[in-house]
Amino acid sequence: MSASLSTLQAARAPAAPRGRNYARRYWYFAAPAAIVVAAVIVFPWIFTLFMSVHDWKVTGDTPFVGLENYTKMLSDDRFLWAVWRTLYFTAASVVAPVILGVWAAVCFASNFRFRGLARTIFVLPMMATPVAISLVWTMMFHPQLGVLNYLLTSVGLPPSSWVYESDTVIPTLVMVETWQWTPLVMLIVLGGIASLPQDPYEAARLDGASAWQMFVHITLPLAWPFIVVAAVIRVIDALKAFDTIYVITLGGPGTSSETLNILLYQTAFAYYDLGYGSAMVVVFFVLIMLVSLVLLRVRQKQAWQ
Repeated sequence: MSASLSTLQAARAPAAPRGRNYARRYWYFAAPAAIVVAAVIVFPWIFTLFMSVHDWKVTGDTPFVGLENYTKMLSDDRFLWAVWRTLYFTAASVVAPVILGVWAAVCFASNFRFRGLARTIFVLPMMATPVAISLVWTMMFHPQLGVLNYLLTSVGLPPSSWVYESDTVIPTLVMVETWQWTPLVMLIVLGGIASLPQDPYEAARLDGASAWQMFVHITLPLAWPFIVVAAVIRVIDALKAFDTIYVITLGGPGTSSETLNILLYQTAFAYYDLGYGSAMVVVFFVLIMLVSLVLLRVRQKQAWQ
């Protein structure tokens, strides 16, 4: 009896040493990935913080200046205007694609002839690279040779300056962003609409509800979490927009389309003021994190139906 009891106790005893050995072996596999992450992500950020508190130029000494680069931004009109343009560009580049993407998702959710072909054509702008798209749009925006002004004059409208005037450059860039990224919003929302239950729609049809009433009272509330996800993705992507703006306008005319991305690039790699540019990177990173946290908080409050 005592032998069987001791055997049972031994079987129930935890195998702690063996578990610790297994955990120690796991580090052998995780260590290469941890080293790569530290080398590619952690070290550049630490070095960026280090440069942001120094007067770091390409040539010469790099004296420690503390928070001078950060306080300099508060009186730098060019930086403050770049922040305003970034927020303006981001807001417009989110609202327009979300509205058009939701409308397109509702249209493509219904059955009609050649729906598959229409969906394929609609998502084509998202497949091309931003630089290639920007070069094509640059040719189309040309005041004399561009096809857009030709189309406007063909229907009796005056030609537009597009990206060659301060008042129209940001709306024009937003138009390019909307054209390229509305398909992404459409795909996200369309996936949500396809997963919605059909019982509320059948009950609404029996009650004589119109298509608009079903959209406002059924589709929109049930698909709202998917719309928020699409908006979060668009906000983060629009805040980081660089290639489209740089290829089309280089931040011009003057500084009319100079967002934070363009300004910090010019500061660091055109004026070679790496310390001030690094401080802008840190502030821009904090701005993106704050906006992302707010949007993710809004997203978490959305109840999936």
